[in-house]
Amino acid sequence: MRKQLLALLLVLAPFMVMAAGGETVHLEKMNPDLHDKPSLQRGMKLYTNYCMGCHSLEYQRFSRAAEDLNIPQELVEENLIFSEDLAFNDQMRIGMPADSAEAWFGTAPPDLTLIARLRGTDWIYTYLQSFYLDPERPWGVNNRVFPDVGMPNVLEPLQGTQEMVCGRTQKALPEAKLDPLTGLYESCHVLQVTEPGTMEPEEFEQAVWDMTNFLAYVGEPSKLKAQSLGPKVLIFIFIFGVIAYLLKREYWRDVH
Repeated sequence: MRKQLLALLLVLAPFMVMAAGGETVHLEKMNPDLHDKPSLQRGMKLYTNYCMGCHSLEYQRFSRAAEDLNIPQELVEENLIFSEDLAFNDQMRIGMPADSAEAWFGTAPPDLTLIARLRGTDWIYTYLQSFYLDPERPWGVNNRVFPDVGMPNVLEPLQGTQEMVCGRTQKALPEAKLDPLTGLYESCHVLQVTEPGTMEPEEFEQAVWDMTNFLAYVGEPSKLKAQSLGPKVLIFIFIFGVIAYLLKREYWRDVH
């Protein structure tokens, strides 16, 4: 029994460390809605325009996304496919060679098809909103959720320039002290937009929500069909159960 408990602890140790490490970062709650087709369409548009320059979705095809999200083929080809080497039925690849990307960024940007399943939607949603100015970093920005991240803030034109300042917030940020009179946390890790972008804060939050929602769909595209098929399967099981019960009664009537 002791050996079994020790083996279980060794298996769970990495997850316990990850959980302990994540307690210092406040993650915004994001519950994806895969039935919100307009949100998924906007998310795909944002992703292809701002993220697909570096991050591919190689386990997803343009045609599959267009079918699931009710986007006509013409609109996809005209507005969402920017490379002449890609066609409507191709995987959502990028044109950047892996060796060139590694030379420019230090490491090739990862494929993000399964990022929502790996990190979770809360992490993505918070991460995309947590870039701030940091002159010491190569790209001039850092990220509160992913410290020393090696990528630029591609959404800065939409969000604006964000800086980390001291102030009060409702979030329990790192090293924050609770003011019992106001119920607010005093912290020097508060992110504040100092130079507005093209979107208002509420618009930008919605844009990030849409993009995260799209990545949640990409991580498990069959979930949409599974959810639509679920009620039909339950109805079939119910009808089959009634028929089986009536058949059982008929058989056992002769036995008794």
